[in-house]
Amino acid sequence: MKKNVSVGIFADVAALTSEAGSHFIRVAQDAVAKRGVFTVALSGGSTPKSLYTSMATNKSLRAAIPWSNTHFFFGDERHVPPDGPDSNFRMVNEAMLQRLPPGWTHIHRILGELADAAEAALRYEAEMRDFFETHGLVEEGFPRFDLIFLGLGPEGHTASLFPESLALQEARRWAVANWVAKLKTDRITLTFPVLNNAREVVLLVTGSAKAQIVVDVLERTATAPKYPVQSVKPSSGTEHWMLDKAAASQLSEVNA
Repeated sequence: MKKNVSVGIFADVAALTSEAGSHFIRVAQDAVAKRGVFTVALSGGSTPKSLYTSMATNKSLRAAIPWSNTHFFFGDERHVPPDGPDSNFRMVNEAMLQRLPPGWTHIHRILGELADAAEAALRYEAEMRDFFETHGLVEEGFPRFDLIFLGLGPEGHTASLFPESLALQEARRWAVANWVAKLKTDRITLTFPVLNNAREVVLLVTGSAKAQIVVDVLERTATAPKYPVQSVKPSSGTEHWMLDKAAASQLSEVNA
């Protein structure tokens, strides 16, 4: 198993979602108690969507979240308007944000509707710098997120850090526009230095289609840099994988 990483395996998506919600509360409450603010970067995708819905609709979960002290950011965004069908913001908004009373949440959105994706990345980085610097939450030149949720794509991408894309090599910027040749579009994404400066990174992975990548990464059967997700290595934080049984089905420890 990959070193310095914790792995949780759950019977199904519902069980994974339930534990992810409890984990969110623990991290949020701890952050607020210690620093007065909780910063989290959200992921797109179907698995996180279930989590976001439960955060807004599950009464006990909703009551335990320190909403007024929580600042929501995004790990990446498509180059589309916020009401577009592919927008990560739209998904999060419909699943969670619009179900909450006005004024409960602090949202830092990527402006995917701008004509120039590079400008959207610059503005997002500027907004992050203003927030994190004002709150004294910059360490080693990068924001110190309390929690970053990530997913895992079918070719091993995470956030919008795709194989063979230029953003994989970015070492200074907090957010960049990343041209994805396979999709023939730009994405706006946080960079690896930001991901790896977080206090905690949680990867939510479900489904048998991800099982081969999971075993390649966690049991080091794939040599870097086969998959972009292999570059997720928090320098002074924790990396936690939350898998359903299908995604974990090829791990040797599961089949032992």
